[in-house]
Amino acid sequence: MRVFTDLHQLPHFQNTVITIGSFDGVHLGHRRILEQVRALAHACGGESIVITFDPHPRTVLRPDEQHFKLLTTTAEKITLLESSGIDNVVVAPFTPEFAQQSANDYVEAFLVKKFQPRYIVIGYDHRFGANREGDISFLKKYEATAGFEVVEIPAQEVDEIAVSSSKIRKALDTGDVRLANRLLGHPFSFSGKVVYGNQVGRTISFPTANIEIADPYKLTLPQGIYAVRIGSTLPAPDGRTGAEAMLYIGNRPTIEGGSNKETIEVNIIDFDGDLYGRNLSVDVIDFIRHDKKLDGLEALQAQIDADKQEILRRLELEQTSAPSPETPSGTPSVAVVILNYNTRRHLELYLPSVLANSPGARIVVADNGSPDDSVEFLRKHYPQVEVLDLQHNYGFAQGYNEALKRVKADIYVILNSDVEVTPGWITPIVEAMQRDASIAIAQPKILAWTEKKRFEYAGAAGGWIDYLGYPFCRGRIFNHREEDRGQYDQPQACFWAAGAAFFIRADLYHTFGGFDGDYFAHNEEIDLCWRVKRAGYSVWCIPQSVVYHLGGGTLQYESPRKVFLNFRNSLYSLLKNEPWSKLCWLLPARFVLDGLAGARFAAKGQFRAIWSIVEAHFSFYANLPVLFSKRKKVAALVAQHQIGAADNTGVYKGSIIVAHYLRRIKQFATLMRGE
Repeated sequence: MRVFTDLHQLPHFQNTVITIGSFDGVHLGHRRILEQVRALAHACGGESIVITFDPHPRTVLRPDEQHFKLLTTTAEKITLLESSGIDNVVVAPFTPEFAQQSANDYVEAFLVKKFQPRYIVIGYDHRFGANREGDISFLKKYEATAGFEVVEIPAQEVDEIAVSSSKIRKALDTGDVRLANRLLGHPFSFSGKVVYGNQVGRTISFPTANIEIADPYKLTLPQGIYAVRIGSTLPAPDGRTGAEAMLYIGNRPTIEGGSNKETIEVNIIDFDGDLYGRNLSVDVIDFIRHDKKLDGLEALQAQIDADKQEILRRLELEQTSAPSPETPSGTPSVAVVILNYNTRRHLELYLPSVLANSPGARIVVADNGSPDDSVEFLRKHYPQVEVLDLQHNYGFAQGYNEALKRVKADIYVILNSDVEVTPGWITPIVEAMQRDASIAIAQPKILAWTEKKRFEYAGAAGGWIDYLGYPFCRGRIFNHREEDRGQYDQPQACFWAAGAAFFIRADLYHTFGGFDGDYFAHNEEIDLCWRVKRAGYSVWCIPQSVVYHLGGGTLQYESPRKVFLNFRNSLYSLLKNEPWSKLCWLLPARFVLDGLAGARFAAKGQFRAIWSIVEAHFSFYANLPVLFSKRKKVAALVAQHQIGAADNTGVYKGSIIVAHYLRRIKQFATLMRGE
């Protein structure tokens, strides 16, 4: 990649594809634009160019803005752009004179004269010229005379980039480094010169390198201890790169006479050498703890030693959770995990499709203490499948919790044993999750195995919930399942994903506590989706992925046991996730509505189901003390890992009972038109 910082020394560009912006952080949202630029350049046989600015325009236009911070310095940005495969980066000096040029001059004397573009890829909201007089419509007026075409980045994509940048900054401000790194697509890093400190670290066997960051606009992490790796600038005698290190940011409250001035120090583990005057690049991997005052140097030494052990553990965990050598660079590792209980017949019928159509994914079957010969059957006929013998029936919810403790991957696919998958079913969902780091959970389009042109009950084309907490689906309202005519083939955010085919980021599964084991089975996926959505993440259905579900393979849909679990667990989820102001009227309303559901079962002669509803309510009330405790813990967990406002997509503002039984609405599309 070529880098140009002097506009008077540019080569004679022709037939270029250019994009313009600050690209601060060069995060995943930016990389989608860069991929588009590269693809256009390849198609027209031209060169790709990123035009960015130094200093950042905001520092020139708003010099008094004190809180503005950059995710990346210009040098760091150039390094990241090089890794994206761009041919050229032009760093245009942003001066008051540059800012005051007219929109005409910006287009004619800057863009056209210097770059001779074939395509200009910019956002719908791009403004340029003095007083921001130029916009995308102004630029398009030059298409015919200047010979270029404007490729507009859609509003949704531009807005997603802005949201991602905001989420990254918020995550870093709160010390949630892992979230920030996932949104960035690379570790947050900084670099600086090693300067002399007070050398106290040497006296307690932990010498540190004090780092001075030259750019005053570079974002600094909150005070605390971090697990980091030192970049390739480390002059280690053995030639290694990425050395493990401990990062400290703070004012050293324990050291007598400590200054109020904040310091940035790294202890490079097992390194002994002189670093003064050298530049170090630091990749921040994880936050360990906040800074605190300790009782003297001896206590400080003991605490640092404990920090070292935890940092080594975190760095090892980060290393082992990275994609395996067989996984293409940048592609998340995927583990398909099937929980089995006494269903060898399903494994015989459906497992071959999973093995044939899931290249590159680990296939794991966790057996919930089956009394049949499922484990022996798997080991004899499918030695390529990893078998986890749990030796006890934990139920669906806790069974997966136990199994996933033993499975390392970037993305878990929780798959029922009675699901047939189709070729390429994993790729569309993984790609969607790669493009948008806020997608925590996703599902494919789920059709019925017995009627392959009709949606299946469990999940259909994405789960929704009404204002009263009753679930339904895009493609299935209560027992009415629509025919699949392609009407729901657009990816769409929803409220919950079906546990029958449930994609989830592995770290978020564990961060948010996994499934609630007390549910045993049913509605546990709704509860988990609700938790992550409260923290600002999203749940999607990606219909380009298709699976066929037998349904009722382990428990018939209207069996008394299933009725009990569905009604009880729905109440559990409401109490754990809804605000008190709503619960004070919602719970009495649900008591009445669940009674009406009992009357419906009576009309159908299903009297055992009525008793199941009564038992569900008794079980709910008996467990209120436990649920109150869980509610408090869930609220704390959500607050700790919040990345933005709660995502309420997939909540129908009315009553699905009224819509279906009184208004006779049977199709999701009709429901949405009348909302």
